[in-house]
Amino acid sequence: MNQYKRSLKVVVLTALAAASLQACVPALLGGAMIGGGLVAIDRRTAGIQIEDETIELRASARVRELGTKGQISITSYNRLVLITGEVQTAADKTAVEKAVLTVDNVRSVVNDLTLAFNSGIGARAGDAVLTAKVKASLVEAKDLQANAFKVVAERGVIYLLGRVTEREAARGIEVARAVPGVEKVVRVFEILTEAEITSMGRRTGAGAAAAAGAASAPK
Repeated sequence: MNQYKRSLKVVVLTALAAASLQACVPALLGGAMIGGGLVAIDRRTAGIQIEDETIELRASARVRELGTKGQISITSYNRLVLITGEVQTAADKTAVEKAVLTVDNVRSVVNDLTLAFNSGIGARAGDAVLTAKVKASLVEAKDLQANAFKVVAERGVIYLLGRVTEREAARGIEVARAVPGVEKVVRVFEILTEAEITSMGRRTGAGAAAAAGAASAPK
């Protein structure tokens, strides 16, 4: 148990450090360099991962243009956009969703904005720690592929995104709920069959082998 606590603490501290430095130094753990940029290894294609990053940037810019008095977070996963945070009126909530829907390549939107005043620095820091703890717990769960999940925390609520099977979805929710401090877990999954996951793994393996062969070829 003491060993687990120590390892969990290390993961939490590492996650927090990475979050504070991600703007200037890419973390290589769990990622691969493609075309000079860092692309995380998960169940999205490299192209979709880059597209998700672009969607988040463009959607955030359009929300800022609204001049809404709120604290809004945009998370895109496989072109499904989750909107979390706080706004003060229902009209603001609707306006934010409409702005996000105008961004190219957005497939669908889950608008879970809360009508409230902005949360404080302490609450946001607590959410960052909670996110790290849930990620660490997913890594500790040996029957899950942790990098298939995207974790977002807002006011003690954990949102789980990803392309997973029903079994993985249920297990991921169980793991997240067991983390102290988690008040609620919201699933924002794209459900795949076991056959689709297996097929995806074969394609990924073939692509990795081809990339390795190209890298080792004489110049």
